[in-house]
Amino acid sequence: MALISLEHVTKAYDGKPVVDDLSLNVEQGELFVLVGTSGSGKTTTLKMINRLVEPTSGTIKFAGKPLTSYPIRDLRWNLGYVLQQIALFPTMTVAQNIAVIPEMKGWSRQKIRQATDELLTMVDLPPAEYRTRMPSELSGGQQQRIGILRALASRPKVVLMDEPFSALDPISRTQLQDMLLQLHRAMKTTVIFVTHDMAEAMKLGDRIGVMHSGKLLQVDTPEAIATQPANDFVADLFKGAQANQGLQVTLSQLAPFAVKVTARHTVGGNLTLAEALPLLDAHETLQVHTDHGSFVVNTHSVVAYLASAFVDQNTETE
Repeated sequence: MALISLEHVTKAYDGKPVVDDLSLNVEQGELFVLVGTSGSGKTTTLKMINRLVEPTSGTIKFAGKPLTSYPIRDLRWNLGYVLQQIALFPTMTVAQNIAVIPEMKGWSRQKIRQATDELLTMVDLPPAEYRTRMPSELSGGQQQRIGILRALASRPKVVLMDEPFSALDPISRTQLQDMLLQLHRAMKTTVIFVTHDMAEAMKLGDRIGVMHSGKLLQVDTPEAIATQPANDFVADLFKGAQANQGLQVTLSQLAPFAVKVTARHTVGGNLTLAEALPLLDAHETLQVHTDHGSFVVNTHSVVAYLASAFVDQNTETE
């Protein structure tokens, strides 16, 4: 039995559907990603699961029962929620922010302290160092980590995530994607993750639902979507994700495109192009250290590499 089930769900405003006859099952323990362009209906779908928005028609079930059969407080205690806009309480410490829902549920101080420290440790934020910090003392990526931990702290059955990484820089975004995969493997929590980024969907999702103009076009594994897209729209989304993957290669692959200048800022060769671009913008040149030596790259190196890769790809397909 699906943990979350949507049966012919429609949401309309002024008679115009923003979600149109959507049927979908999300299984227990699954990391399910809803992907689509702006206005596709994915965020409205997420809000209907949390009863922030009520459907115009159709039924949404949680653990086999209609959402409307649950007291709203009990429902939301079992549905963690993470937004793009970081919503930590500014006058509370990190530990106090994480403890909000466990305290409402009546957990003991000892149980809350243990859960908080375990979660902070899992995301590489040493409890002794971060437990008493205020949100203003954290970076954007660190604040979003705490927001995710707050949603997970009471061990809800489902966590809803609405484009939680889209406002972050590429380095923080990659780190948080990896962190989410790690937490999901460890905790087995069911996650419904909304994004407009197909590359992010392909990286994170056990299954992906592709939405467009309020309709669900395809639900499948990343591999199936890559090899058997349902239509041209899905195929184009995947091609865009493939293009973005060119920025996921590591700097070590730029060695043939090194430049003969000096650089003050040093990075490792395992840094991806996506992560390096903000650094290049700030420093203009980077000294890259690898196991086979070091070299210097700049934006011209990146352009030359991407141009070469594009030519090679086209040659292979001709």
